[in-house]
Amino acid sequence: MIVRNKIAYIIAIFLIVFLQMSCKNTETSIKTIGKEKFRPQFHFTPQANWMNDPNGMVYYEGEYHLFYQYYPDSTVWGPMHWGHAVSNDLVNWEHLPIALYPDSLGYIFSGSAVIDWQNTTGFGSKDNPAMVAIYTYHNIDGERAGKNNYQYQALAYSLDKGRTWKKYKNNPVLPNPGIRDFRDPKVIWHEESKQWIMILAAGDIAKIYSSKDLKTWSFESDFGMGIGAHGGVWECPDLFPIHVGGTNIMKWVMLVSINPGGPNGGSATQYFIGDFDGKTFIPEKNESDWLDYGKDNYAGVTWSDIPKEDGRRLFIGWMSNWIYAQIVPTESWRSAMTLPREIKLVKEDNQYKLTTFPVKEFEDSKILKMQINNMLFSGKSDINNIDLDLSSCELNFVFKPQKGSLNGHTTAFGLLLKNDADEELKIGYNMLSKHVFIDRTKINTQFTDSNYLSEDLAPYTIGDVIKMKIIIDASSVEVFVDEGKLAMTNILFPDSSFNKLSLFSNLGSVEVESATFFNVE
Repeated sequence: MIVRNKIAYIIAIFLIVFLQMSCKNTETSIKTIGKEKFRPQFHFTPQANWMNDPNGMVYYEGEYHLFYQYYPDSTVWGPMHWGHAVSNDLVNWEHLPIALYPDSLGYIFSGSAVIDWQNTTGFGSKDNPAMVAIYTYHNIDGERAGKNNYQYQALAYSLDKGRTWKKYKNNPVLPNPGIRDFRDPKVIWHEESKQWIMILAAGDIAKIYSSKDLKTWSFESDFGMGIGAHGGVWECPDLFPIHVGGTNIMKWVMLVSINPGGPNGGSATQYFIGDFDGKTFIPEKNESDWLDYGKDNYAGVTWSDIPKEDGRRLFIGWMSNWIYAQIVPTESWRSAMTLPREIKLVKEDNQYKLTTFPVKEFEDSKILKMQINNMLFSGKSDINNIDLDLSSCELNFVFKPQKGSLNGHTTAFGLLLKNDADEELKIGYNMLSKHVFIDRTKINTQFTDSNYLSEDLAPYTIGDVIKMKIIIDASSVEVFVDEGKLAMTNILFPDSSFNKLSLFSNLGSVEVESATFFNVE
């Protein structure tokens, strides 16, 4: 008996030491994960393996929930799960266990989440309302068999702030009517008609449904035939009301991602402004606008249940493009999300337009390093950027082309970032073609895909000045022009970090009225 106790004691000690070593190893891996080459420091990334579309974004009891398309077993796309993370400030994220796993009905494709405050489903109670996920099942066996009805909509719910989930026993709640691409439900509560509204991608149009309880759905209308861009399949739609800035006028916004067919090739997100009566969306015009002109902002949608006292419409997108997403040169993980952005609606020249801009919470991550005022430059002018980390920074410029330059003497101006491998990122404005541009054609040491080696253009007409906010985070650049009237997002994979910053102007003089440079923690 004593011998057995000694053996048990030795085994217990061994197990304790082993577990301690395991915990230390786990802790080390978590601490060093952020040091991987190309991994962003302040954009959301999965801890490991494949990620694409953001899903189910919802706010509840102080937490912003971010679910996302996730394949935990590889760095390329596979059987989809819902990964999960939460944040209380939209900047710092806590990784949580996988929320939804594939089952006999199929993979777990994109969708949305809401708080069922009135307990319309009966899943919770008014004291403890259910968080309800509405998502697409993708039945891979049906797809392989050549069927058309292999995608259908389903429910799951949580009663513990999204930590554990139970799938609805009577799934699917919206069967497929025979459409191959029938997915990505975004659900909102429509206060005027006291019912749930679902917008759903169906081929290259959107379908709108209504429900009193999230379980039984009625078709209301189609949108998109002959309207907007149709260069590819429509995906990840969103529908929400928003006030025109500075007024009491309410309009409705429809976001629709499209792949391919973006303005610079591959994936992108278009939007429409109009009116919605609980049944039909009527756009102001039949042509769409683009939410982001870069190659790498796709499948983005907005958070549900943001408190009324906050009042913001908050957005996040997948920072990649399907034409090269699965072959980018990251090793243990693939893809990041954009910075969370606030969407606003403005009216200028009798036209409604959306603006997108980093959320105010991001300001707390910035440390001012340098300021410039009233600097005139032409040709190439180096900036002494000592103590400025160009791989994790925000650069703000107010450029003012001189009067003679507006007559065409300046073809383009902007900034250049270089590294010791002589790779170059060029961002600027072309006065003749009236385009903002991001040129990554000379960042090719690690990644030579022809779609990646691109100069991406965004049509834009400036006034006397142009403001540019440029946010760089390891393998991404986000450009916001004139407080978000134009946005461009691109990923990039330089051999080494940028360490040289300069300004350029071809032929004419340009003034930097002001510039501020920040490191980002």
